[in-house]
Amino acid sequence: MSASTPSTAAEAGAGTEPAVAIGVVVAPDGRILIDQRPPGVIGGGLWEFPGGKVEAGERPEAALARELAEEVGITLTESEPLITLPSREGGPRLHVWRVTAWRGEVAPLEGHPLRWVGAEELPHYPMPAANAPVIASLRLPDTLAISPEPGADREAFLAGLATTAAAHGLVQLRAASLDEAALADLAEAAVARVATVGGRLLLNAEPELARAAGAAGVHLNGRRLARLTARPTDLEWVSASCHTAADLARAAEVGADFAVLGPVMPTASHPDAAPLGWEAFARLVAEARLPVYALGGVGPGEREAAVVAGARGVAGIRAFWRGQT
Repeated sequence: MSASTPSTAAEAGAGTEPAVAIGVVVAPDGRILIDQRPPGVIGGGLWEFPGGKVEAGERPEAALARELAEEVGITLTESEPLITLPSREGGPRLHVWRVTAWRGEVAPLEGHPLRWVGAEELPHYPMPAANAPVIASLRLPDTLAISPEPGADREAFLAGLATTAAAHGLVQLRAASLDEAALADLAEAAVARVATVGGRLLLNAEPELARAAGAAGVHLNGRRLARLTARPTDLEWVSASCHTAADLARAAEVGADFAVLGPVMPTASHPDAAPLGWEAFARLVAEARLPVYALGGVGPGEREAAVVAGARGVAGIRAFWRGQT
């Protein structure tokens, strides 16, 4: 995928502010290239991803290609946008790409130590705080499945949940029709079933219920997000439902790892909800401080459009569910 497609989130948020282009170089085996800042500079000893300043009049993707050639000796041939992060406290806007193909051999041309590490290892390396959303993006899947309401056949629903988790890696259990006791019982069984296929479960419920069920994380609806004062503890993932810029700012403020934003397109389940459209979606994502999934009227086939608009990927129910409905 080219990073130069018009109407990207990067362009939606671009201006005269300072900017940095960053390349997350991913090897065929999934390992990621990081380098270490030298002693004697700000943040000396911290690890980061290759990249550098976007010069005046330079496009961010051109700066990325130049920086990769100068720092690690490779010629960029294939990349896609990963995340764009707005300026914080006068700092630069960050334009981050996932680099998957290049020519040449990686080498430490500026003398910085280099290391290839797995995405799950990244949290163990001390990095600048601004890289936290980048690391979260790398650990998240391209598609996020949400379950339909469970029907009368519990076993069929759990089988579908496991099949869906096997396909997408991370799945959200949403069961608004159940009372708390029934949801707790189903969630415990769902966590166990999803684990058998190596998947992870997010529970759309109170954080306490997600912790008790052993879920990998919690998904906060608008009501829970509004009343939260701090990030729920002892959960690997915290996600939030968002519809506005204020929602996205709130999600970042409480420490959510990612958000779902929509509806992007008209949906049969919410026919009265005004869709954002891709341009408005891109403008909102350009100012978000966390990874965002496009939700509403989208399926796996819209992933490329979503990424161009700044999303981490796409989320939904009908186009993602692999079980009976």
